[in-house]
Amino acid sequence: MEEQLDHQAGPPEQGEPAGGSEPATQVEEPPAEAEPHSMETAVSPLTRGQIVDGLIVQLDDQGALVDVGTKSEGHIPANEMGATTHEDGRPLAVGDRVPVFVVRAEDEEGSPVLSKRMADYESTWHRLTRAHEQRQVISAMVTDRVKGGLVVDLGVRGFLPASHVRIRNVHALDRLVGQSIKVKIIEVDRARKRVVVSHKDAVDEERQKRREQTLAGIEENQVCKGVVRRITEYGAFVDVGGVDGLLHVTEISWTRIDHPSEALKVGDRIDVIVLRYDREQNRISLGRKQILPDPWEQVRDKFKVGQVVSGTVSRVVPFGAFMKLDTGIEGIIPNSELPGGRSAKAQDVLKVGDKLEAKVVNIRAPERRMTLSLRQMQQTEERRELKEYMARQEDESRVTIGDLFGDMLSEAGVTPPAESEPAPDLVENVAEELVAQEELALRLEEETLHSEVEEGTEAEAEPVEERASEEA
Repeated sequence: MEEQLDHQAGPPEQGEPAGGSEPATQVEEPPAEAEPHSMETAVSPLTRGQIVDGLIVQLDDQGALVDVGTKSEGHIPANEMGATTHEDGRPLAVGDRVPVFVVRAEDEEGSPVLSKRMADYESTWHRLTRAHEQRQVISAMVTDRVKGGLVVDLGVRGFLPASHVRIRNVHALDRLVGQSIKVKIIEVDRARKRVVVSHKDAVDEERQKRREQTLAGIEENQVCKGVVRRITEYGAFVDVGGVDGLLHVTEISWTRIDHPSEALKVGDRIDVIVLRYDREQNRISLGRKQILPDPWEQVRDKFKVGQVVSGTVSRVVPFGAFMKLDTGIEGIIPNSELPGGRSAKAQDVLKVGDKLEAKVVNIRAPERRMTLSLRQMQQTEERRELKEYMARQEDESRVTIGDLFGDMLSEAGVTPPAESEPAPDLVENVAEELVAQEELALRLEEETLHSEVEEGTEAEAEPVEERASEEA
């Protein structure tokens, strides 16, 4: 149960008001036998120490006139007004009823001398005593940092020991100054004007209440908001309403991450889904990737077999290497698809962080697998360069009879044809045949490579991809 307490000036010391200025009328400490919570309609004559109900009939900078049921209104000096607002924050106004403390039954003019500040003070002690007895959680404003803890305003001065502050770094207590926090009163000593409070007990109690409410209403597949409280090697603990659930590292993202800190940090507010709830052990398993877009669902729209893709080597394993693409998914480059063929090993030619271009040779979106090839990428580049070379050779292979037999014809006294004239059909046919043979050899090479991919490479890729999936 919470009760908001008025934040008023501290208790009067040795009969002096806490405001620091001298009161218009000397105010003495109320007698010990006075009931601090007694509030009754005043009847004449008033007695010193009473707390009575009064009606404000005039209010200005000089104080207030209050009707307490006597023949003349009582006067409250400005420095005895205390709080100028009600508990709900409304400012005091003419017509409001307020409790007042009788300082003197009559002054020289026969009017009562009253103090609202002292009535507030007595009322505050009564409420603090009741909050302590009922173990209520209340609000308090942190006003100062002192040796050993913090000072809080409860209407009277309260002390919060550093050991009772729910904060990870006790050296950062200064950050709480000026903030309103929840506390529980653990000690009240009216005679010594001492109040000790605990922030830790209040937080723990409220957390336990939230925990009970959360456990009573939690269901599997329920999406809820949480706060990351702690990060470990295997996952993150997320507070989902007073209860910590485990978000395993494999459930954080669709893409592989080696440590939860790559995607989360303490204090992050995230949405999670309840995967499993063990009511007997009160253990909750959470997921996050299930409510995030799955990049594998767009793989077939973004990638095609034969496409050249760019990426970075994210892992090197005995059977190959994983390359992370721009979309975040990983493709496997088996050892058999490295330059050098089956004898090559990824650990000998690649390292994490290498930026590569590879050719897509297989996509299995339902199985979340993509096979990439550096070997075929290299062969494609070599074939392109060969075609360019052959094209240049074809342009340079056009010869004339003069090129072939010019010297012999000159010695025989025969003038050869001009260089611009083409050679006989026989010579041209020889050149064309050479080009045709080169193109035939190129087609045979392509068919051989295609056969290897379909027969040999696919047979090796199957167990490799299965091992890669297990590793992932």
